[in-house]
Amino acid sequence: MTQLAKVESNAVSGDRKTVVRSIIDKVKADGRDALTAPEGKLVCDAYGIPVPKEGVVTSAADAAKLASSMGFPVVMKIVSPDILHKTEAGGVVVGVSDADAARAAYDKILSNAKAYKANAKIDGVQIQQMLTGGQEVIIGTVTDTSFGKLVAFGLGGVLVEVLKDITFRLAPATKADALSMLDGIKAAEMLKGVRGGDPADRDALADIIVNVSQLVSDFPEIGELDLNPVFATKKGATAADVRIVLDFTAKPQRRRYTQEEIVQQMNRIMKPKSIAVIGASAEKGKIGNSVMRNLIDGGYKGKIYPIHPKADEIMGLKAYKSVKDVPGDIDIAVFAIPANFVAKVLVECGEKKITGAVLIPSGFAEADNAEGQREVQEIGAKYGIRLMGPNIYGFYYTWENLCATFCTAFDVRGHAALSSQSGGIGMAIIGFSRSTKMGVSAIVGLGNKADLDESDLLTFFEQDDNTHIIAQHCEDLKDGRGFAEVAKRVSKKKPVVVLKAGRTAAGAKAASSHTGALAGNDRIYEDVFAQAGVIRARSLREMLDFARGVPKLPTPKGENVLIITGAGGSGVLLSDACIDNGLKLMTMPPDLDAAFRKFIPPFGASGNPVDITGGEPPVTYQNTIRLGLSDDRIHALILGYWHTIITPPMVFARNVVEVVEEMKAKGIEKPIVVSLAGDVEVEEADEYLYAHGIPAYSYSTELPVAVLGAKYKWARGAGLI
Repeated sequence: MTQLAKVESNAVSGDRKTVVRSIIDKVKADGRDALTAPEGKLVCDAYGIPVPKEGVVTSAADAAKLASSMGFPVVMKIVSPDILHKTEAGGVVVGVSDADAARAAYDKILSNAKAYKANAKIDGVQIQQMLTGGQEVIIGTVTDTSFGKLVAFGLGGVLVEVLKDITFRLAPATKADALSMLDGIKAAEMLKGVRGGDPADRDALADIIVNVSQLVSDFPEIGELDLNPVFATKKGATAADVRIVLDFTAKPQRRRYTQEEIVQQMNRIMKPKSIAVIGASAEKGKIGNSVMRNLIDGGYKGKIYPIHPKADEIMGLKAYKSVKDVPGDIDIAVFAIPANFVAKVLVECGEKKITGAVLIPSGFAEADNAEGQREVQEIGAKYGIRLMGPNIYGFYYTWENLCATFCTAFDVRGHAALSSQSGGIGMAIIGFSRSTKMGVSAIVGLGNKADLDESDLLTFFEQDDNTHIIAQHCEDLKDGRGFAEVAKRVSKKKPVVVLKAGRTAAGAKAASSHTGALAGNDRIYEDVFAQAGVIRARSLREMLDFARGVPKLPTPKGENVLIITGAGGSGVLLSDACIDNGLKLMTMPPDLDAAFRKFIPPFGASGNPVDITGGEPPVTYQNTIRLGLSDDRIHALILGYWHTIITPPMVFARNVVEVVEEMKAKGIEKPIVVSLAGDVEVEEADEYLYAHGIPAYSYSTELPVAVLGAKYKWARGAGLI
C-alpha cells in the first residue's frame, strides 16, 4: 500500500487533525513545501471543503477508463511535487469530452511536463470532474507578519487578478465573519444574482470560509492556501482547484502578558505613588528640568525623586545619585538622559524593582541603533520592567495631575484617552485638546514601542472609569493579532478609534499565491479593524474630532437618520456625507411628511432632507427639531444651518439647545450633530452648541456626519443597535 493510500484509509476513520497531520509530516519528510493535488483533496475532505470527484491515473488507458466512469467533460492535470504551477508547465487540459480525448490529453500532459522540467518526479495525472456554471470566487489564506493567519474571499478566476476585489478576516473566522465577507467585496451584488442569474449559496460559501480558516489555525505550517476558483451555485459551492504551500520555518513568539498582569502593571505606571526623574536638572532648557517642572507645576501629589550624580537638591527636592539610594519604593522612572547611558541605569531600576520606565531619549531603533534598543528590551524583560518608548514625549494622566513629559503641563480633565506613535502627532493632540477645551484622561507617547504598545493601553483604559473613549495613532502594529483580540473586547464597552498612518504604503510581502499577492497591507488593517469593532479615522483631524464628539452623542436606538436644513445645497452635501459614512437616510412616512409640512413654507421641501428654506424665523427651526426628536421612528438628527438675518447664528444655537433640553427633561435623547454655514459669527454658535453637548462644525458638512457615522459604527459593533 502506498503512503497516499494509507492516508486515504486513515481519512475514513481518523479525526481530521490526525489525517492532515500525517499528510503534512509526509510532505516535510519528503523535503517538499507544497502539497500535491491528491494530497490537497484529502485535506479538503478532512475539513469538509467540497471538491469535485477525482482520481489519479498512471496510463493513458486508465485515464480513458476513469474519465468515462466519472462522466464527461473532465479536467486533467499533472500530479508532480516538482511542478507547482501546472498551467504554466502545460500540465492542464480542460474540457476533455470523450475517451479518445482523455488518452490524447494524458500523453500531451506528460510530454509537456517532461519538456518543462526533465527531472520532475511524475506521480501521474489527475482526472477531475469538470464544474460548470455558477459564480467563480476565490477563498484562501495568507500569513501576515503582524496579524498572523488571515482568511480571504473575493471574485475568482481572471477577475481576482484584474479587480483585486478581496476582503480579509482573522482566522479562525466565525460564521458571522464569513457572511460579512460575502458582503464586503465591491461585487457583492453578483453573488445575489444579476440579469436573471441564480444567486450563490451563501451558507455553503460561508461554511467553506469557516472551515478553511479553522484548517490554517490548526496547522500554522500552512503558509498559503488557495481555492481558486470555487464555483458557487444556488445549490452549493465546490473548490475546483486546491493549492497548499507550507512553511516550516520557526516563527519567533512575542511575549504576551495576561490581562490581569497588564492591569496591575499599568495601574502602577499611570497612577504612580512615586516617580524618579533620571537626569533631573535645575538648568532651564534641559529635558530633565522640563519634566521636573511639569510634575511640580502640574500638581502631582505623589513623591518625586530627582536623580543626578552630583546634585544634592533640585527644585527644592532632595536629589539622589542613583535610584538605589532612594528610600522606599518607586513606581516609575522617567529617563531624561542620553541613549548611551540608558541601559546601565535601567539595570539599577531593575534592581530597585521599579515597575515602569518612561524612556524619553531618542537614538535607538529610529536612529539605526537596533542593537541598543534590543539591549534595553532584554534588560526590561529580565527585571520585569515595562518600557514606554523609547523616543517619546512622555505621558499625561490628568486624573492624577500627572504630567510626566517635557511638553507643557495639561490640566483640562476629561474622558478621552489619546496616544500616538509620533511625537509630532502627540503635540498636535495636545494643541487640539487645549484649543477646543476637550478634556482628556490621558495623552501617551509610544514611540518605538520597545515594549508597551497600543494593546497595553487599551487594556488599562478598558477598566479605567475616567476614560470613556480611546483614540490611538499608529504607524504599525507589532502584534496586530494581539491588538485585534484586545480591541474586540474593549470596543464592546468603549469606542476605540484608530488612525493608521501609511494607508498608501506598499502591501504585505509578495507571496506566490493569488491570495498572497492580493494581500495589500492596508486592506488587511481595514478589514481586521472592522472585525474588531474599531472605528478607523482617515485623518488626524477625524481622529481628534471623533475623540471629542463621539462621547457627546447618546447611543442611537435605530438606523433612521433625518436631515433638517435651511439650505438646499447643504442638504445635498449632508446627504452625500450620510452615504459616505454608512448612515441610512430615513424614508419619510406620509403622516410624518404631512406633520413637517405644517411648519415649513409651501415652497420648502419635506421628505428627507427637510428643507425649511433660509427665510424662516427661529420658531421654524424649533418646531421641526422638536418634531424630529418627538417621533420614535426618527433615531438621529443632522441639522444644516444657513446664516440669515432672520435667524442669526447665536439665536439658532440657543434655540437648538433650548429644544434639546426641553426634550431631555421628558426623557427623550437622540444623537444630534450640526453643520453651520455662514460668516464668522457661526464660530461662536458652534462653540456654544459644543459646550452644551451638541457636536457642531462651522464650514463643514463632512465632519459632523463623520462623527455621527463613527457613533453608529461603534454602536453596531457593540451590538447596541
